[in-house]
Amino acid sequence: MALEGKNVILREQRPEDMQFLADLRNDLVTQAWSKTLPTDYTERMFLTQFEQREFSYDRDDGRFMIERKESGESIGYISYSGLEPRWNVTIGIMTAKKFWGTGAAVDALKVLLLFLFEELGVRVVRLWTHTGNPRAIGSAEKLGFKLSFRQRESIFKGGNLYDNVSMDLLREEYYALHPALEDKLPDL
Repeated sequence: MALEGKNVILREQRPEDMQFLADLRNDLVTQAWSKTLPTDYTERMFLTQFEQREFSYDRDDGRFMIERKESGESIGYISYSGLEPRWNVTIGIMTAKKFWGTGAAVDALKVLLLFLFEELGVRVVRLWTHTGNPRAIGSAEKLGFKLSFRQRESIFKGGNLYDNVSMDLLREEYYALHPALEDKLPDL
C-alpha cells in the first residue's frame, strides 16, 4: 500500500531499491551519523536485511521508499521503529542530497505523520538528529516538533563536535496544527 503526499509517494521497499539504499547510506553527507562509519554498506547487506523481515500483523516498524510522484524517481528512505501501540514511535528519514531544499522530505514526513497519528493512533512521535544537521532540525520544527532532549558534544562528524538532539511531537500538538482533522481517540 502506497501512501501519497502532495509531491511524493511512500511505498514498500523492493529488491531493486537495495543498491540505491546502499549508495545513500555510504554517502558521508547523507548518512548524518559518525557512528555508522566505515562506509562499507553493500547492496547484498541491504538485500539480506530486506529478505530476513518476517511477516507479522503486529509489526513495530515500517520502512518506505520515497518517490517523486511525477517521475517515480527514488528520493530517499523514511521509516518508523520501536512502535509501542497507541503510545509512541521513533521516525527517521534520509534523502539524496540532490533533493535537499525541494520540500520532498517535509512532504514525506507529513505523509508519515498523518499515517502514524490517524491510522496507528500514536500519542508521541520522536526523532533524533544532531546540531550539525540544521536542515533536519528546521524541517522538524516546521512540522511542529519541539526539542525534548540534548546530549551536548556527543556526535563527532567531519572533525567537529555536535549535540545529539531528540525532538518530539505530541498528539494534541499535531491536531492543533491540523484543525481540519478530528482526533477520534479518547483522552487518557
